[in-house]
Amino acid sequence: MEKFRKYTGIGVPFRESAVDTDQILPARYLKRITKSGYEDALFEGRRRDPGFVLNQDPYKHGSILVAGRDFGTGSSREHAVWALRDYGFKAVLSPRFADIFQGNMGKQGLVAGVITDADAEQIWKILESEPGTQVTVDLENKLVTCAEFVCGFDIDDYTRWRLMEGLDDIALTLRDIDLIEEYEKNRPSFKPTSLPQRHLPNVPVRSARIPGGDVPIN
Repeated sequence: MEKFRKYTGIGVPFRESAVDTDQILPARYLKRITKSGYEDALFEGRRRDPGFVLNQDPYKHGSILVAGRDFGTGSSREHAVWALRDYGFKAVLSPRFADIFQGNMGKQGLVAGVITDADAEQIWKILESEPGTQVTVDLENKLVTCAEFVCGFDIDDYTRWRLMEGLDDIALTLRDIDLIEEYEKNRPSFKPTSLPQRHLPNVPVRSARIPGGDVPIN
């Protein structure tokens, strides 16, 4: 997982509340057995509408989503976060997130920043009046900058630390790999031992967002 300190990208104004995970990623895509390549599924039902925000040229390459309250409610499927990640989003700003969704965001290296309703409204106005405006998310100082507007955002200290250090669950465990290996060496021989990690061969997944682009799947 890449370290996240400060990121600047095009902001996407998403003036909707109570957006559940089935809207973010329809349930039929849960049948896939890979962990990547979900960018074509992000808001798939909504993207059939030509007027949907991600279909508008200034926002097609957006990477910071500014949403309304209660983003990510409903099913706890982590695939919804995978879809946001694979599409290219690095952060979602909202006045309130569903708890499980918020936790899943951090585990996949995405910032779920909690802003006030008033700050969301101000950012929406800027992004709608000046489409294509870039937004900066400064995780170290917990600040959002949009044009001349600056506001703070909330994120729990533990998730912030993990994101800044680039540590997912596996990376956290591997910090103690020496202790783990030492423990394995000294375990009684009649007990089971850990097997080497196995990987499927790399499989190219055709990106729906980047024409001609292949995303390797480990």
